[in-house]
Amino acid sequence: MAEPTVQCDFTGIHRLKLFWALSRTSHGLLDMCTPAFAALLWLGAFPPIEIILIGLITTFAGYTAVYALNDVVDYRVDQEKVSSGILAAAGCDLDGVIVRHPMAQGLLSFREGLTWAVGWAVVALVGAFKLNPVCVGIFLLGCALEAIYCRLWRVSPFRTLVSGAVKTSGAMAAVFAVDPHPSPVFLTALFFMLFSWELGGQNIPNDLSDLEEDRRLQARTLPVHCGVGRAVSIAAAALAGTLVLNVITFQLSRLPQASFFALLALAASCYLLIEPGLRLYHTRDRFAAMQLFNRASYYPAAMLAVVLVSLLI
Repeated sequence: MAEPTVQCDFTGIHRLKLFWALSRTSHGLLDMCTPAFAALLWLGAFPPIEIILIGLITTFAGYTAVYALNDVVDYRVDQEKVSSGILAAAGCDLDGVIVRHPMAQGLLSFREGLTWAVGWAVVALVGAFKLNPVCVGIFLLGCALEAIYCRLWRVSPFRTLVSGAVKTSGAMAAVFAVDPHPSPVFLTALFFMLFSWELGGQNIPNDLSDLEEDRRLQARTLPVHCGVGRAVSIAAAALAGTLVLNVITFQLSRLPQASFFALLALAASCYLLIEPGLRLYHTRDRFAAMQLFNRASYYPAAMLAVVLVSLLI
């Protein structure tokens, strides 16, 4: 596989930042709140410190590996985006610039990216096995679905549904990590709550922001296939569903004073999801889509904060 010439000579901490950029670590840290929130919500208490430490390491490794896997699988597509001028040229100062797709831009080799992804995946697998062997199967399924999601970019708009399943996998594994026999009803509600959030607050808004580029490269995303109006309507319905499922999931949990904190979570959800979602519904422009994506990215962190408050007071 041919690789582009490296544009900048990164060394030391600057080179490490390229790997963090490959794994989208800033966004991954927000996503890490999802399994923590799910585990604490179901357990209704803090697990033993050993479980917490292993869980944090495993979660970080898992998200780092899966985000890097995205760029590994999409390597050729990302190179096509670079050559077509869709991606902005990367600068050499990583302190103020987050590099998009550093492998495709020639800042990391394909071998380096693959090694990085595999290395973190091994760490995640070891941690998952220590927590609960079921978590190993969930992690492997999540990796497989992520690869399928990438491959469907020019094939089917239903890749959006695959993305929703990928985003729920960390939460599902976290629940099994703290309880080998969780409630199937709770798991179902949690799954569809996070699925709806990913669909309406992350995947569709992100695809809307990339609409023109996706059209040029003949991608089969939901906005390209169904049109902006229908895609926005689907996103709005998914966000509304997230709110309903949020309340149900909290009520099914073992959280102390679940009803009160369900209302607190609902208020946070309205601010993070509904307000920017309504703005997108009315304007249907790229800027509103990115606002929704950015605001909705804090949804797991907000839910974790609500759960932590309930356990600490």
